[in-house]
Amino acid sequence: MDPSLLIAVKRRAIGYLGFKNARFGKIDAHIATCAFSREALKKAVTIAESRGFKLVHGIVDSMWLKKKDATINEYKLVCDEIEKNLDLPISFEGSYKWIVFLNSRINPTLPVLNRYYGIFEDGSLKVRGIDLRRHDTPNIVRKCQNDMLSIFSEASNSSEFMSLIPKALKVMQSYVLMLRTGRAQIDDLIVEKRLSKNLEGHTHHVEQAIAADNLVKQGGSVHGGQSVSYVIASSSSKVYNNRAIPVELLDGRVQYDLEKYVTLLLSSAMNLLLPFGYDLDLLRKYVA
Repeated sequence: MDPSLLIAVKRRAIGYLGFKNARFGKIDAHIATCAFSREALKKAVTIAESRGFKLVHGIVDSMWLKKKDATINEYKLVCDEIEKNLDLPISFEGSYKWIVFLNSRINPTLPVLNRYYGIFEDGSLKVRGIDLRRHDTPNIVRKCQNDMLSIFSEASNSSEFMSLIPKALKVMQSYVLMLRTGRAQIDDLIVEKRLSKNLEGHTHHVEQAIAADNLVKQGGSVHGGQSVSYVIASSSSKVYNNRAIPVELLDGRVQYDLEKYVTLLLSSAMNLLLPFGYDLDLLRKYVA
């Protein structure tokens, strides 16, 4: 995270030719496009650095720059120069009060390309690659992460951000307490995931396949590509096949898996705070 003024410069030249669902995708075209993109990004960075800017982060369609005491007009001028020299349409997305680029979950010492959150100068939030952006995130996790981000949005710089971490952790703690005291609403615990294949093609007992199997056994019908909504059940819920109960079969006998949902909450908090040393083990101790 850096408190200095940052900008995101969007370049619209990159498609998704290598994406598996691209209708006219071809991997060779994707590789070539990425090569052109890297070359354009390198030239754009050179232009920015010649004007005294420093590259903070860059991906295929964006880059973040900083320069001490630079004005908005200076950022716009460097955008104009990049557009003129590279013949690419450039948009100035805005300046940030602060931004956090997140670590890899596999290797916390490494950053990842497109997972970050930050606050623009106008107070609006920008997030990419975190839980509240995922369609399969249950509402209780989405609400918790959103409330934590609301706390951080009060910060105007990095030092203020750091001072608000304890307050954000108390928000996380309140949601964990809600689960442990049985006050969580069942609607907030629903997980929705897509079946990648037909039920008979699932060799691994993933939760969405278990939920679909429970539904089929009760006369329902599901197929590959269809989304299944379910609640993660505890082993004490002696209803159907334990672990994942489809919403169509929910009744008063189903008890949710307390520790599984607590882990989901703690993981979402870790996704925000891992750059500051808060891993899953530390967060578990916090709510013990």
